Amino acid sequence: MDYQAAREYLMGHPEAKEDFPFGPAVAVFKIRGKMFATLAVENGVPRTNLKCDPDEAQALRDIFTGVLPGYHMNKRHWNTVLLNGSVPDNEIEQMMDRSYGLVVRQLRKGEREALELLYGARAVYR
Repeated sequence: MDYQAAREYLMGHPEAKEDFPFGPAVAVFKIRGKMFATLAVENGVPRTNLKCDPDEAQALRDIFTGVLPGYHMNKRHWNTVLLNGSVPDNEIEQMMDRSYGLVVRQLRKGEREALELLYGARAVYR
């Protein structure tokens, strides 16, 4: 998965918004004002930070060499995924979906229910 494919996939989530609060080098993806991913290029390698369940975060790091503790993030809850071919695209997409779903679950009840009603739980929690 390259930078553009990752960006398009992240933006494909219901009501995903792209923002650049840290400057033009780091895209931040949010749902209802809450961050669920970042996307940047460092030393020529695209990378994304994704929210994870703490137990799953460590398991993914153990399985894939391209999954590292979250760069500039809470390393217990975030992973950095290198988009260099070391992690299969379908695995990256699942990590992106889980990150989005985790953040949606933390939204206020009314916001969460509105998303589920508008888009269906299946689209919100892929």
